Amino acid sequence: MKPIVDGLEQEFAGRLLFIRLNIQETVGRELAPVYHFEYTPTFIFFDAQGHEIWRTVGELNPQKVRDSLK
Repeated sequence: MKPIVDGLEQEFAGRLLFIRLNIQETVGRELAPVYHFEYTPTFIFFDAQGHEIWRTVGELNPQKVRDSLK
């Protein structure tokens, strides 16, 4: 999964911000109940105003990310 996310991060550098959280660390544990995620990996896509557009648990479909930016 990491290579897919790394590739998307490079592809959309300057257009899309990727934030990686570890739920075993303090910040991840604090944000988990705020954003309602329990499982890893969980991917949450937000618009520019901070509204959640979609989320997925497990596999990340790179094309879905690309389509969301159109």
